[in-house]
Amino acid sequence: MEAALPKNEVARLKALSEYRVLDTRPEPGYDDITALAAYLCKTPIALVSLVDASRQWFKSKVGLSVHETARSDAFCAHALLQPQQMLLVEDALKDVRFADNRLVVGPPYIRFYAGAPLLKPSGEALGTLCVIDTQPRKMDAATQAALFSLARLVMVQLELRKAIFTIQ
Repeated sequence: MEAALPKNEVARLKALSEYRVLDTRPEPGYDDITALAAYLCKTPIALVSLVDASRQWFKSKVGLSVHETARSDAFCAHALLQPQQMLLVEDALKDVRFADNRLVVGPPYIRFYAGAPLLKPSGEALGTLCVIDTQPRKMDAATQAALFSLARLVMVQLELRKAIFTIQ
């Protein structure tokens, strides 16, 4: 099931473009955060996922070879609808939003997803720091809190990037 557009979609896309990050090369600051997320959450996949008008693009990735997927397939697009909460899907096959999703019934065979929103200081959600597994699982409150902390660090990286481009 494709996610609806957030009510603030126009402002959200404008905010995302201000960071000038889409389609840029990998950077160690983001890669360190995704590596930590995969390690802390004990998942084979971790992503910094940014959602634009038609796709989700991965600024950083662990355990996945593709650079982007269609927005219509993106779990992260669903996370944008409740930006103050983590999107937690313990078993995608049992969730009506995702049971027939191409990324669930085919590679990478997503079963578990946890996405902490990447929130601009003004409140727009740009995407998520997410962790993914091919097995159903649960995530305890302490691990969820750690993932939220790492998502805030991704936003610090994005804000620094934006400040550098503003100065230049």
